[in-house]
Amino acid sequence: MAAYMIIYARIHDRDKFISGYAPAASKLVAEHGGKYVLRAPGAELLEGSLDGGGSVVISEWPDKQAALGFWNSAEYQEAKQLRNGVADVEVLLVDAPVING
Repeated sequence: MAAYMIIYARIHDRDKFISGYAPAASKLVAEHGGKYVLRAPGAELLEGSLDGGGSVVISEWPDKQAALGFWNSAEYQEAKQLRNGVADVEVLLVDAPVING
């Protein structure tokens, strides 16, 4: 069953984020079988307690195990360090629902 990783990021230094973390993470997403569905800045908060204006990234994975393999890999742990002090993130992982009819 497919799974989706949903990330909400408050980016403090967009240039550093785009030149360092983003390409490193993108490469690893592809290597672990994921693909991006959405990468967009300027999310408008309609309800809740997150700060509005952040970026949203949604990636699709073959299953939760593939997404967790990416997330827990030594290579991603190293790449994740590139966003320290550059962005604050919230990350969710959900199974795709099975819709009948």
